[in-house]
Amino acid sequence: MKEELTILWTNGDPVTAEYMVLMYAVNSIKNSWWEKVEIVVWGGATKLVQENRHIREKLLEAMGKGIKVRFCKGCAEELGAWEELESCGFECVYMGAPFTEILKGEGRVITI
Repeated sequence: MKEELTILWTNGDPVTAEYMVLMYAVNSIKNSWWEKVEIVVWGGATKLVQENRHIREKLLEAMGKGIKVRFCKGCAEELGAWEELESCGFECVYMGAPFTEILKGEGRVITI
């Protein structure tokens, strides 16, 4: 079995973002709980990252530690965040098909 975790992050709460999503993702890599960790940012979390500099910086730090981050481009476009997120270095892709492949694959998914 592949040791891959995808965190589907849709919650716009900054406390949940910092003290669950980001804390668990970073510690998962740091402590080798998972070989690969990806955070998929969708819905309200997209707006949070756009508006909250601290959370945005924490997410960029997580990327620097080897965590893959992808934003739903459809959400980012609808929320007026796409250009800003991409200018920060975040990958924005239409996530419907890629997320379906994740669900059909061998990795694990948690939703926050």
